Amino acid sequence: MSQRPTRVLTGIKPSGTPHIGNYVGAVRPAVMASRAPDTESFYFLADLHSLVNTQDPARVQRSTLEVSAAWLAAGLDPSKVWFYRQSDVPETNELMWLLTCVAGKGILNRAHAYKAAVDKNRADGEDDDAAVTAGLFMYPVLMAADILIFNADRVPVGRDQIQHIEMARDFAQRFNHVYGGDWFTLPEAVIDDHVATLPGLDGRKMSKSYDNTIPLFVPQAQLKKLIFSILTDSRSPGEAKSTEGSALFQLYQAFATADETAGFAQAFADGIGWGDAKQQLFDVVEREIAPMRERYEALIARPGDIEDILRDGGRLLRERYATPLLQQLRDAVGLRDLGAATTVVSDAGVEAKAAPPVFKQYREADGRFYFKLVDGDRVLLQSTAFDAPRDAGQVIARLRRGELALSDAPAAPGEGVDLETVQAALEALVAADAEKAAS
Repeated sequence: MSQRPTRVLTGIKPSGTPHIGNYVGAVRPAVMASRAPDTESFYFLADLHSLVNTQDPARVQRSTLEVSAAWLAAGLDPSKVWFYRQSDVPETNELMWLLTCVAGKGILNRAHAYKAAVDKNRADGEDDDAAVTAGLFMYPVLMAADILIFNADRVPVGRDQIQHIEMARDFAQRFNHVYGGDWFTLPEAVIDDHVATLPGLDGRKMSKSYDNTIPLFVPQAQLKKLIFSILTDSRSPGEAKSTEGSALFQLYQAFATADETAGFAQAFADGIGWGDAKQQLFDVVEREIAPMRERYEALIARPGDIEDILRDGGRLLRERYATPLLQQLRDAVGLRDLGAATTVVSDAGVEAKAAPPVFKQYREADGRFYFKLVDGDRVLLQSTAFDAPRDAGQVIARLRRGELALSDAPAAPGEGVDLETVQAALEALVAADAEKAAS
């Protein structure tokens, strides 16, 4: 079986109107990365995470719309990547609880955001947990569930988020160990030290907290006004200017070609006037932003279309990945159909009900993954090797749903077992699952 594509997952927190710093530092490189071959990309609106920081429903809704439209306008293609809203995949919340039950509280005590809140409270003479919500404390577990629900291989993050990926790995390892299987891939953090951090209007890092941003899709006239308000020094036209530490130059470099950047650097050395420099900056920014602005405005005008895109992404992901995985995990932890369990003979002499055959996944010494259908100690069906546990799980899910014929499955009957026996066992499982779903 061929190895599955590398899964790369990116969470996008809807926290206000996107600005050009967000675009250059996150949106643009992520859209480019989404086009890489042999990659399955997941992009989600982390609306549940946003509730930790705001209790303004209108703001959450508006920000989710604006951020979704910005990513789509920037070129993210929902027909080629998974683009969905976190709250549209409720299995994530169930997985969060399963992970919570194996997560060490001591690890969560060391989470950066929680420690920062405690430190601030201590500095202010308050109780350690004053105004600290359980949502803030449990944030790393929800983030781990976001990653593990799709068994992402790589997660691009800033350096301040590396700890969260390490926590996700820890929770995954603990669950795998406690419940005896390779249920989760251990994700790797991807750090891009070359991602640009743009300066804002006052020269500091562009940030909403500094109120120094240039919103990504403001009208052309407002964009020009903002660019012309960028802080510069007092050097006059004809006086040589340094590109080092220049907000104008850094912003220009983020939107211009290498040749244009070299020419702009020479213009600084030749003493270009600040007004002319700002006009040139406006020209290169507007050149890239204008086509996206047009697409953005068209998208914002049709919020129902964005809603459909997000809901479709969530629905398809649930069908393909989330629901089958949670079905397996529920069985793994013992949240099972009581009617399918072995029952003890009662005092009234009621016959015991035999346990049905069960699927088991495991990893062999060769490093590859397998499954088998067993009835007690008897192996009814034995699979061939898989490169990843997810591949084995998908075949099991299709067999249980009756979507895959036994003759087409990458598996063979166990020793001394005929096809009719295996087929009967599978049909019993399909019927039991259907009865459970209907109840």
